[in-house]
Amino acid sequence: QVQLVESGGGLVQAGGSLRLSCVASGIISRINDMGWYRQAPEKQRELVAKITSGGITNYADSVKGRFTISRDNGKNTVYLQMNSLKPEDSAVYSCSATLTALTLTGYYTYWGQGTQVTVSS
Repeated sequence: QVQLVESGGGLVQAGGSLRLSCVASGIISRINDMGWYRQAPEKQRELVAKITSGGITNYADSVKGRFTISRDNGKNTVYLQMNSLKPEDSAVYSCSATLTALTLTGYYTYWGQGTQVTVSS
């Protein structure tokens, strides 16, 4: 069974930094895109950043220059380094991975349970 587990969320003051991690576990054959999404109360979930298996990245305009997504393919892990955090960055952050496994036919997108990030002003 494939699982994604995030860690690294918490409470930080505006201007501070946090690093989120997400590990994919299970009998995984290959992971294509990995990404981070966030959802604030009463708002729709939005893409924060994505990274391909080859390392090509894509960011939401609101986080460009402040957040950096990276991945370690050997560890099936994706990271999100968040600097210069603002109160409007507060949200539940979830990771996603599009992957295939020995027990699967084709590629599927899996999601983590989410981790809370709260930025105080």
